[in-house]
Amino acid sequence: MRRTDTGRYGEDAFRPEETGEADRIDLGALAYDGATTARLAALGAGPGWHCLDLGAGTGTVARWLLSSAGVSSVLAVDRDTRFLTDRPPGLVVQTADITAPGFDPGFFHLVHARFVLMHLRSWRRMIARLSTLLVPGGVLVLSDAVDLTTATAPATPYTLVMRAMWRALRETIGTDISWVPDYPSLLLEEGLRSVAAEIQVPPLLPGSPVSRFWAETWERTREALLATGQVDAAQLEQARQSLESPDSAALAPGMLTAWGWKPPHPSAV
Repeated sequence: MRRTDTGRYGEDAFRPEETGEADRIDLGALAYDGATTARLAALGAGPGWHCLDLGAGTGTVARWLLSSAGVSSVLAVDRDTRFLTDRPPGLVVQTADITAPGFDPGFFHLVHARFVLMHLRSWRRMIARLSTLLVPGGVLVLSDAVDLTTATAPATPYTLVMRAMWRALRETIGTDISWVPDYPSLLLEEGLRSVAAEIQVPPLLPGSPVSRFWAETWERTREALLATGQVDAAQLEQARQSLESPDSAALAPGMLTAWGWKPPHPSAV
């Protein structure tokens, strides 16, 4: 499948200036924040930790780290920070392109990125780069999408539209999720230890945040989605209606979260 060399998230799709984009991001947060914050809590995020939240969006994870986990500070980074309007004490906001050679935010006990690397052509280099931002004993936590609507799933309007959407994103802005299941081995290759991973799949219930998120995402990518030729407008509408029907049964894309720890300094001898 062809992959674009020119498009970019936030420019050629999901532009922040589009009406309702903050709401779409918040729907995704409502769908996945519970899994994210539970994992960060289980990893011990708390007082004394200095954290980096990449692709911070509307800041829900960054604010949770401060208000609920009680970490000492969070640096929230995004290419466009207009949605980071609520800035409690301890939250520092930076507008930056994390792929730029000069991006050098410092060192952290936690480096977190959710649904970021899958949209970057330099994802492999970024995994290596982010692992160097950890203090000894720090943890890297990365989350991206895994597609559960493969060719083996029943062909329904929903699955056809989801497959077309992944192709549309790949061909317009370079999104690639084919490598995401390899996260654990990739973290091991960077010298991280105690590596593990989990997958969260929120239920597609009528009116649920994840159902509304995907309906909004399809609408924002409608032109590119139809341009794939894999679905037509009628099938897209049928898929949208299926998200609102209690008689539909389908799997949402999952979120794979992988983490690994930087080894502490060796003991002095």
